Amino acid sequence: MNKTEIAAVLTEIGTLLELKGENPFKIRAYQTGSRLIEALSEDEIVERVKAGTLDEVKGVGEALAQKITELYTNGRLEFLEKLRSSIPAGLVDLLQIPGVGPKKIRALNEKLGIDSIAKLQEAALAGKIAALDGFGEKSQEKIIEGIRNREKYGRRHLWIDAWEVAEPLLAGLRQLPQVQRAEHAGSLRRRMETVGDLDFLVATNDPKPVADWFVQWADVKEVTAHGETKASVRLASGIQADLRLVPPEQFVFALHHFTGSKDHNVQMRHRALGQGLSMSEWGLVPAEGEGTAKQKAEERGRKTDIQTEEQLFKKLGLDFIPPELREGLGEIEAAEKGGLPRLVEESDIRGVFHNHTTASDGHNTLEEMTAAAEVLGLAYLGIADHSKSSVQARGLDETRLAEQVATIKRLNASGKFKTFVFTGTECDILPDGRLDFSDEVLATLDYAVVSVHSVFKQSVEDMTRRIIRAIENPHATMLGHLTGRLLLQREGYAVEIEKIIDAAIANRVVIELNASPWRLDMDWRHWRKAAERGLLCSINPDAHDTAGLGHLRTGVGAARKAWLTPENILTARSLPEVKQWFLERKAGR
Repeated sequence: MNKTEIAAVLTEIGTLLELKGENPFKIRAYQTGSRLIEALSEDEIVERVKAGTLDEVKGVGEALAQKITELYTNGRLEFLEKLRSSIPAGLVDLLQIPGVGPKKIRALNEKLGIDSIAKLQEAALAGKIAALDGFGEKSQEKIIEGIRNREKYGRRHLWIDAWEVAEPLLAGLRQLPQVQRAEHAGSLRRRMETVGDLDFLVATNDPKPVADWFVQWADVKEVTAHGETKASVRLASGIQADLRLVPPEQFVFALHHFTGSKDHNVQMRHRALGQGLSMSEWGLVPAEGEGTAKQKAEERGRKTDIQTEEQLFKKLGLDFIPPELREGLGEIEAAEKGGLPRLVEESDIRGVFHNHTTASDGHNTLEEMTAAAEVLGLAYLGIADHSKSSVQARGLDETRLAEQVATIKRLNASGKFKTFVFTGTECDILPDGRLDFSDEVLATLDYAVVSVHSVFKQSVEDMTRRIIRAIENPHATMLGHLTGRLLLQREGYAVEIEKIIDAAIANRVVIELNASPWRLDMDWRHWRKAAERGLLCSINPDAHDTAGLGHLRTGVGAARKAWLTPENILTARSLPEVKQWFLERKAGR
């Protein structure tokens, strides 16, 4: 295990012990241990494990050192496994509901006998929770809302989670000797922010062995269909996966059909009819005798000159439409006129801003984050740890921020890394729209990401005024996660997005496309028109550890759905260009 994984285990132990009502000092020892491990470098942990000197770290006792060593060495911890088994699963499930922590769960269990989400919902709807000490009406309302959101989103999955499940399965399909071509389709291929299920498409003349292999995949927990043209399974992650098997000559048509949204496919079929053709998952055939189109397309040995999606679009007089754009939102008209943009690619991104270190709530040090950025080939990295009002995230005050700025400047001067580090902050937007740091402090930084982290229940008018006031501060460089949404967990706060975009353009403020798979905020649906009007985007991973820098991938996917090009994106500019942009903006140009 690496240090981030070890720290997560220690945090989980502390949470489970709190659920059991264990000694507060014991609980605190694991919570402290988690923070201490995060503050150490990977190299130091390796050295101390090998030397047996972990217990020499202040705050790490002998027992904790033994558990950390076991985790590092074996990748598992017997103590944790026994602890998990000692707690009813229903109590652990309650942790999924926002606003319900270990102490509250214990109180709910002891006073109302609540040991499942179903019982929690029943008690909340009956008004029993509001009457308990330490809860109240607001807590009860938050619990009810959290349960409703869980039910609403329970059948969908984050794109990144679905991708990580789909990729090894797709790789396995492609290795089978009977498989000529294989792709995933559906909302995963279109890079939707959330995915309902997985769609796999295979071209083969021998489908039975492929279907048999699919239903026997290691992660399959339930087989719901098993035929020679289609198989469906439920995976360990809870995601349903569907496999469709087609003859090679039908593959391109099926791939297009099962990738596009309903609106895109309807518009494409309408276009084909206008050219005297019938288009379906089976093929592209003359429209006359439409009832026999499937039979014609299924005829064994039928020849077609269409082997790729590019050829299929060309046959209908269109430029190739990337999968991300197939939503029925004007992409067909643009493809007809040669007006599709050259979408941004991962290789276009030169650097990232809005990243955290162990100085606030990150899990890796400044040097570890910089080293990871260098491995990714990034020319620059922006550090934007939380400001002082984000107490829960150990936000930096003025003194700690100044020390961090000095450290970053020394690091750049040392030449230790090829990646240049910009000094920044994620500065809280206070409820009245003021920023958490003074103008004098913000002037010492290269840039400032301004974000809302509290008081989400303001009216739409007040929240809009609040954010616009922050944007109008001359030291605000970019706006972070515009709506504050957490996908599948929390709706964004109410705000007039168009007015925010207007203010950002007027004040030359960048709006980020937060690449965290849980955010992807500002939503891709708003970007196309905003970018056409001159709004500049920054794809920021909001990374809290080195692995989080890799979330750049999800951000680029969302940017492609948003029709964004490299010219629309600040982080697609070179290091000299970004430095110049910052200088010009500070000078008011």
